Amino acid sequence: MEITEVRVKLISNKDDRLKAFCSITIDNEFVVRDIKVIEGTNGYFVAMPSRKMSDHCEKCGGKNHLRAKYCNNCGATLQENRARKDFKGRMKLHADIAHPINTECRKRIQEKVTVAFEEELEKSKQPGYKPVELDEPDDEVPEIVS
Repeated sequence: MEITEVRVKLISNKDDRLKAFCSITIDNEFVVRDIKVIEGTNGYFVAMPSRKMSDHCEKCGGKNHLRAKYCNNCGATLQENRARKDFKGRMKLHADIAHPINTECRKRIQEKVTVAFEEELEKSKQPGYKPVELDEPDDEVPEIVS
């Protein structure tokens, strides 16, 4: 597997730990979007794209995120602490959409993304800097017809 492209969109909120959103292209064939660069205590690290986990209201069956106190659909009070806990005892509120299977792959992604992030950070200090667009339409993607 080769990471053939990294796009970095810097986030301007100075007080937040989230510093950028990225997309990576693998082997010029597969794109993973919404990778986050986060400032941690030991430097920058990469967080894979994830989604909020949810469950269903016991009364109406409506879907709600796990921190919701009331059902989005019927307004019923939801039980607290509905989330499962991870091996450290913390509530599991998000699930990865895409993630590396082994340490070597995680290291390769982390290294490529953090290098690209630091390069984009330097470019952003130059006059006339134009931010990268992550959601540009791909000109060469063929339409799939069923």
